[in-house]
Amino acid sequence: MLNGKSILITGGTGSFGKKFIEIVLKKYPNVKKLVVFSRDELKQFEMSQIFSEEKYPAMRYFLGDIRDLNRLKLACEDIDIIVHAAALKQVPAAEYNPFEFIKTNVIGAQNLVDACLATHVNTLVALSTDKAAAPINLYGATKLCSDKLFVSANNICGKRDLKFSVVRYGNVLGSRGSVVPFFMNKRSEGVLPITDSQMTRFNITLEAGVEMVLFAIKNAIGGEIFVPKIPSYKIMDMAEAIAPSSKTKNVGIRPGEKLHEEMITEHDAFYTIDMGDYYAILPSTSPFTKAQFMEHHKGKEVAQGFQYNSGTNTEWMSVEDIRGQIKQYVDSTFQPL
Repeated sequence: MLNGKSILITGGTGSFGKKFIEIVLKKYPNVKKLVVFSRDELKQFEMSQIFSEEKYPAMRYFLGDIRDLNRLKLACEDIDIIVHAAALKQVPAAEYNPFEFIKTNVIGAQNLVDACLATHVNTLVALSTDKAAAPINLYGATKLCSDKLFVSANNICGKRDLKFSVVRYGNVLGSRGSVVPFFMNKRSEGVLPITDSQMTRFNITLEAGVEMVLFAIKNAIGGEIFVPKIPSYKIMDMAEAIAPSSKTKNVGIRPGEKLHEEMITEHDAFYTIDMGDYYAILPSTSPFTKAQFMEHHKGKEVAQGFQYNSGTNTEWMSVEDIRGQIKQYVDSTFQPL
């Protein structure tokens, strides 16, 4: 699928970008180019020590910011596929610095659309978040807006061979700034700060996130928001899994934070189809009909009033499940303390 293709990944030095590149280099040894587009020269230098151009001739490192349309257009020359992983994503920081998030997450998304339309890119897959469903915080609102920009961009492609789609999933196990490294750092203090003991979250591994993006590259016809069927976990189970000997301290929900996350709201149910391993939220306006989407994806309609919520999920991770995944996907030497 990707052999002979040129791929650009925005925000490519992040947790997802590194795992995406690692997997693509293994699965597609004849990929033509893998371009890391990001704004941090130090992170690019550090990444180039792992994925050097000498060892991996397909690798390229391109400094730039998605806020800069002209730079984006240069980066998109001779690119076939874009994976859009660049974003500002810390919820409290968004509440305090709202326009910075708008400039990156919203204006940056539109810049990408414009850059694709101005070049010969034929596929873009954007990463979204469960916080974009019924958002109550600025970060979620910017990502919902970003999703809408990419979905609606399919209506202005004209005769171009170009399609835009989105993947939306929950918390990534062990990613930078997530609860696993946070709790692992805090357990040496003997007390874990818990926002609310009733809190639940969806969980996905980086590997599963990458596989989902590859699925979207291969299968999207344009405008879908793909949602994986993944388990939930309780925050107290996460604390028990990582630091059973530590005490917990309830510190209250942070600004803009939800008790339970949602990936598909009841209002999305009419546009949602069940594809087996994934759901797809279909665009309300599209060159394709709902029937065409269903036939292409071999999907079926979900029940009226369906919603996908971390608190009412049917699949849950136990304490032992969490420990097993941390050891398998985050730190092979992990031991609960």
